[in-house]
Amino acid sequence: MILRPTTEADLDAIWRIEADVFAGEAWSREMMREELTADHRHYIALVDPATDAIRGYAGLLTVGSEGDIQTIAVVPEARGGGHGRALMRELLAEAVRRGVREVFLEVRADNPVAQRLYADLGFAEIGVRPKYYQPEGVDAIVMRLELSEGARG
Repeated sequence: MILRPTTEADLDAIWRIEADVFAGEAWSREMMREELTADHRHYIALVDPATDAIRGYAGLLTVGSEGDIQTIAVVPEARGGGHGRALMRELLAEAVRRGVREVFLEVRADNPVAQRLYADLGFAEIGVRPKYYQPEGVDAIVMRLELSEGARG
């Protein structure tokens, strides 16, 4: 698999993954279009080079010295191969390139696999947003990563 920046032409493929992976919590197609094209955003696609099919994506919002992981998704059949970690590492590298000092994210309280990935990457839990994920009413764990001065170059 390879990683590459997304373009608006990737919208249909990304939105299909969004709808499949997040179901009732999926962003609308127009919200996803806005994310892919808005200022201060950086989205990357996980692409199967044999078929050129998008198998995952992830997005970062940066404003000043702060960054926020907007979303990350990998199709179910491609999970477990380190692709989520690769997407996250690339977003964090982009955050460093943009001068970000700290990165935040929210993760579902009922998703221990994602929580472990983020903890392995150095994120620490800083709070909980009760019933953040709707319509199920699942809490969000808020996590933060301080990027070291050395990592920023």
